[in-house]
Amino acid sequence: MASQSYELELFPNCKVTLALFDGVENCQDLKRCIMEGKVDAALLNVSMIIEPFQVLVSANKAFHVQQHGKMKTRNINSEILFNLSPTNNISESFKRFGVSNEDKSLLAVVLNDSNGEKLQRLTEQVEGTRIDMNQLKDFTDEAKIKKVYKIQDTELTNSTLLDAVICRMATKDAS
Repeated sequence: MASQSYELELFPNCKVTLALFDGVENCQDLKRCIMEGKVDAALLNVSMIIEPFQVLVSANKAFHVQQHGKMKTRNINSEILFNLSPTNNISESFKRFGVSNEDKSLLAVVLNDSNGEKLQRLTEQVEGTRIDMNQLKDFTDEAKIKKVYKIQDTELTNSTLLDAVICRMATKDAS
């Protein structure tokens, strides 16, 4: 299974498809294509993702704020990226959670792609190999995640790293 698709419980008409790529040689070109609107997807730094649920929480929030006209970024794809961050600094969110020019792997988030055309177009643009989503954990950098989200080891005695991350994502707007 090279990609996984999900329907959001609160937004049943919204489909989120995740695809993992490795050996990517053109992240710089892909970033430029995103800025030019030639890629209809969020391209994530895979080292900052623990499990698909983390991305689904972010996508759910992005659909919610879009429906209420409260997006803080220019489009829903960048809103997904922004929602992964524990802070409200948009540019910092893009640096930490978006792909960098040097990345060799990425996680693509494609929305409402019922016939698979968006993912197919993206796959043709990525100079890399689409791999099974079950390999996501192989790319996760737990030390980096703990640092960015300011998670102490003592906190992890009572919860998982995923729980701690989701908590910070959900509460960043509460201040």
